[in-house]
Amino acid sequence: MYLAKFPRVELATLPTALQPAPRFSKALGGKVNIWIKRDDNSGLTLGGNKARKLEFLLADALRQGCDTLITTGGPQSNHCRMTAGAAAKVGMQCHLVFSSSSFDLRQGNLLVDELLGAQLHWCDPAEVDDINKEMSKLANELQAQGRRPYIIPLGGSNSLGAMGYVYAVREFLQQADALGLQFASFVHASGSGGTQAGLLAGTLLNHLQTDVIGVSVSRPRENLEPRVGKICKLVLSLLNYELDPTEYVHVLDEFVGGGYGIPTPESKEALQLLAQTEGLIIDPVYTAKAVAGLIHEVRAGRWAEGSNVLFWHTGGSPALFADSIFWGGAGI
Repeated sequence: MYLAKFPRVELATLPTALQPAPRFSKALGGKVNIWIKRDDNSGLTLGGNKARKLEFLLADALRQGCDTLITTGGPQSNHCRMTAGAAAKVGMQCHLVFSSSSFDLRQGNLLVDELLGAQLHWCDPAEVDDINKEMSKLANELQAQGRRPYIIPLGGSNSLGAMGYVYAVREFLQQADALGLQFASFVHASGSGGTQAGLLAGTLLNHLQTDVIGVSVSRPRENLEPRVGKICKLVLSLLNYELDPTEYVHVLDEFVGGGYGIPTPESKEALQLLAQTEGLIIDPVYTAKAVAGLIHEVRAGRWAEGSNVLFWHTGGSPALFADSIFWGGAGI
């Protein structure tokens, strides 16, 4: 009911599956029951969590009469790939501003971006704000050409995009209730903070005793936690629920390794273990870092025996095929 006033464009195939991972759980000692929410199978352009955010963001863009999307990310950004797919689906033009110098190699997500017809722009910024300036400059140029651009922030991570994960919590609750299950924690990859903010808002609105644990893929905890808290508070305010969520924001940043886009030994172990126990594919630098965090916390005894823990699979498998970028051309 509280989401009804926010329009959506149906982009995702929902609900995504809620599946047990018994062999993965057993490989980690068998004391904790791990389940997986399959947002990697969200349907839009090879799947991923961004489909849920884009449903709300595109509805807003179309409401404003916009015909062009502009967004940003790294060259292997799942968000950029899915934004390009959403634009193609509704007949909009898409411009992607990458935070990198240009290069000719087309693999993984970047290959899909071009297949979808997105126009690629390259900007090697000295500061993060330079990307936002570059997107604004591009928007002005497109307006001068008669286009009506709509800028989507990094990761689709603002209060409107995060609504997609408030909606997702409602969907999850219907599935968990049907199975008679309660969950101690959600664990997921956290980058720009919007997914975590939406999940947290959803748990607070539904009065769940479930921790939302974001495993950072790039940012230090002291940077990411305030970002998540700010977005979450804005979401709650839009839904007429006044609460400071700061004390409920939990980020693990021990699994970032060398930085964004750089695999770690732990992420490689996580990728292989989940593949070889469940036949489930994750990517080496987003979801694999989150699974590495999950593995560590299970082994460290974070959850009581018999607890149900949910890994929210946010997708990203096309990045696995950017072999020369992530693995040095040598494979796993």
